Amino acid sequence: MAKVEWSAGIDSVSGALSKPGSSPQHSCAKMLLGTHRIAATENPNCNRVYIRKKVKRSTPLSNKELDARARFSAVAAAVKARKEDLNNITQDQINFAAQRDTAGGKKTMKAYLWKVCGDEYDAQHNG
Repeated sequence: MAKVEWSAGIDSVSGALSKPGSSPQHSCAKMLLGTHRIAATENPNCNRVYIRKKVKRSTPLSNKELDARARFSAVAAAVKARKEDLNNITQDQINFAAQRDTAGGKKTMKAYLWKVCGDEYDAQHNG
């Protein structure tokens, strides 16, 4: 990963800057990707360039990886549902504002909801 500063007049680039060719005579296995982060954050470095090559996984997914994927999917669904639940919105906003300026407090509402829903998931499954 590299931080990028584009030429004057270009604020951001997002997507493939070069792709592997389909011709077998001149086909490299690397792809150059430019990304521009749009997520809420306090970090000013939002442009990145990656070189990605084709890889094949040599081992099957471990139980730990499968558990992490299941947790991510479940917490993402819980965050989405909680964000739209009118019964929780007001209390979540109050709780978010109360913890935002504390040490270790989450600075965005989305990060706060991920923490709350992640803690609930962990309590149910590791409990």
